[in-house]
Amino acid sequence: MAGKFELFADAADKIRWRLKAANGEVIAQSQAYASKEAAKKGISSVQTNAAGAALVDLTDAAK
Repeated sequence: MAGKFELFADAADKIRWRLKAANGEVIAQSQAYASKEAAKKGISSVQTNAAGAALVDLTDAAK
């Protein structure tokens, strides 16, 4: 089974999404959105942009 995005309402009644791996572990969670449509746009953005995203390692810059 592939990973999945889940939409849910937080304690402030805002809409968020979380990305779960095939094993059910949450691997990413969004900011709070005012509407379900906006949250879905956020998911779409991650789906489009994450596939080709570069890895930028900032761990050495903090030293």
